[in-house]
This record gives sequence, C-alpha cells and structure tokens, in this order.
Amino acid sequence: MSNSETINPNTTMNNENKTSSTTKVEELQNLKGRKTVLMQGNEAVAYGALDAGCNFFAGYPITPSTEIAEILAAELPKRGGVFIQMEDELGSICAVIGASLAGAKALTATSGPGFSLMQEGIGFARSAETPCVVVDVQRVGPSTGMPTSCAQGDIQQSRWGTHGDSPAIVLYPDSVKESYELTIRAINLSEKYRTCVILLLDEVLGHMREAVRLPDLSNVRVISRVKPTVPPHWYKHYEDNEKYPIPLASFGEGYRFHVTGLTHDSLGFPTNKPNEAAEMMARLKKKITYNIRDLVQIESFQMDDAKIAVFAAGITARSAKAAVVMARKEGIPAGLLRPLTIWPFPDDAVRKMLRDVDIVIVPELNQGQLIREIERLVKDRSDSKLIKIQRVDSKLIPPQDILQKIKEVI
Repeated sequence: MSNSETINPNTTMNNENKTSSTTKVEELQNLKGRKTVLMQGNEAVAYGALDAGCNFFAGYPITPSTEIAEILAAELPKRGGVFIQMEDELGSICAVIGASLAGAKALTATSGPGFSLMQEGIGFARSAETPCVVVDVQRVGPSTGMPTSCAQGDIQQSRWGTHGDSPAIVLYPDSVKESYELTIRAINLSEKYRTCVILLLDEVLGHMREAVRLPDLSNVRVISRVKPTVPPHWYKHYEDNEKYPIPLASFGEGYRFHVTGLTHDSLGFPTNKPNEAAEMMARLKKKITYNIRDLVQIESFQMDDAKIAVFAAGITARSAKAAVVMARKEGIPAGLLRPLTIWPFPDDAVRKMLRDVDIVIVPELNQGQLIREIERLVKDRSDSKLIKIQRVDSKLIPPQDILQKIKEVI
C-alpha cells in the first residue's frame, strides 16, 4: 500500500494466509506514515477521544451527533473501555460524572435538546470539580427545531446554561482536523483543571468530510490524572491548590471524600459557613481566570494591517476566511479574528482588535450571541462600528454575503 492510497475502515488484510478484520482506528495506529484519511467531524471527535485516553462514554443517540456514539460503541469495548446507551441525556451526564469519580476519562455527546437536559449535571460537575467532556453538535432550535440543519444557537447556553456562578471552558473548532485536536485538548483541560469542558461543533462541521492527517500517537500530548501523594487521612478532595493538574483521588483507592452539589468545605461536606462558601466559589473562579493564557486560543488571519475585521467562530469562520481572501484580492484591508476558545471569552484579543480596526463584522448562525460579547467590550472605544450578519433559517452564510458587507462599509 503506497502513502497515497486511501485507508478503508472496512479493509480485510491478508498476512501469511491469515485474515483479520481491522478498524480504521487500528489501521491509523498500526500503519505509520499512512495516516491521511477522509473522515467526518464527528468521526474525528471519536478518534480524538480515544487517542486522549477516553475509556467511558454514556449517551443517548441524537441527531446530528450520533456518529460519535456509534463509533465509540464499537471501539471502547475493544480497548477495555465502557459504552452505555442511557435512557436519556440527564442519565447520561450523571453516568459520566460517576464514571469520572471512579477514575475514568469520561465523555458524552449530544445536541441542543439533550444539551438542555444535561445542564443540571454540568453544573454539578463544575461544582464537584469532576473532570468530564460534553460534546454539543449544534442544530437549529429552539426545542426540537430542525434536527438535520446547522445553527450556532448554543454559544451563550454553553456558558450560562446552568444556574449560579460557574466559570466555563468551551472550545469550538472550524475544521475536521481541529475537531480531532480540540477533543484531545478538551479532555486534557478537563483533567488538568478538574471541570466539565464543553466542545461545541455544528451540524455541518460534524457531518462534512475532509482529508485529515493524524499525528503519531507518540506525538499526541495526553494529560493523565494526577493522584494524591499524601496519606489517605491527610487528603482533602477540595483543597485550595494552584498547581495544575490538581491531584484527584478516585473512589475505591482508599481515600475517603464526600461529593455533593451543595456548597461544601475542603472535605466535600455541605456547609453554610460564609467563609467556606466564599473559599469554594473563589477556587472555582480563579482556576479559570488565573489561567487565561493557558486556556484561550485564537487565530489571527491577515490582521496585521486590517482596517475591517471579521469576528467569527466554527463553520461560519470558514466562510469568513474565504471572504477575507477575496477582499484582499480586491485590495481591501480585511482580516479575521477567530476564537478557538469561546469561553473564557478572549477579551484581550478583542480589545486589541477594537483598537486596531475601524469596523468589526460579526457573522453568526443565531440572532446575536457572539456580538453581545463584543458589544460588552466596545465601551472601551465608542467610535468602533459593529456590523452584524445573522442567519437562522438553517442555511450557512456564504462568503459572498460577508464580502458584500465588507464592501458596503468601506
């Protein structure tokens, strides 16, 4: 097989008259240098999860995320992992939390309606500081909406969907390759900061196919869970610790600790003491706000001399980048700022953008969720002009629409 040949996931390979059926994952791992494959965004998420060490999935099939569950249902048992199809999404997130507390790297995948059902569990995971990842492949809403159509209506929900103050980590790729990479990053960040990390995709990104060259597993950086080194009677499950990854004991390892969604002390027991409540809330906040440089990732494209900036994420950023390229060919100084980390929001990068450009265009597949954050920051410069392009009819925003808006504001 040459390096240019396509790897078929259903190939049967003959070796010395012995026939063995291999999966795409096994071929990717065994055939060094032959790792360029055609795959969907959802497939990339599943393989990224496996490469990051995910060994537990609980979920309920829902369009347009079902392929993630389908692949992991086949692959996890082969690796000693566990796949469970739950009765609903609330049960799914609770099973994921329980598996993580028992020592597993746990993940689930869903879409808008299921994501809504998971919010109570997501808040519990953040409060209980339990590592896990929720993949939300967005579709048109509200409610059941259009299950097979694309939207970006869950951006604000991914931050504010659960009640109370709970800082969030939310990542959003714009390609199949990046879906693989950010799945690994999401699992790593969940382990490092002991929290529930959200990975946003959208229907088009989840289902479109691109050629992806995956790295050798030896080059994949995986953060393993750090175990406590103190004797069991010294262990505090929620000790204030600014060193990351934060040590985390698992049930069954001889360490006693309590887990609850109630406000709790350093041992996990419920408390009504104001000082202990303040300590808990401060810890949840500062492990995000003190590590902005580690958490926030952005792409800056043609921004060095740009006077017109397009701010876009996910699949819409693909159209935006194409529009910027077309504008540059016509001599228009346009650029793109794309957040790979939606939350925490890249405030510093956006403030710099607002200082450097005259006009910011924000295309998005919702009724104005990203632009709200920029409006919050535009107060630093009152003469900045914000232009919105919004679409909620299940269709993508084509590059030509963004280019036309760029030309209108010159």
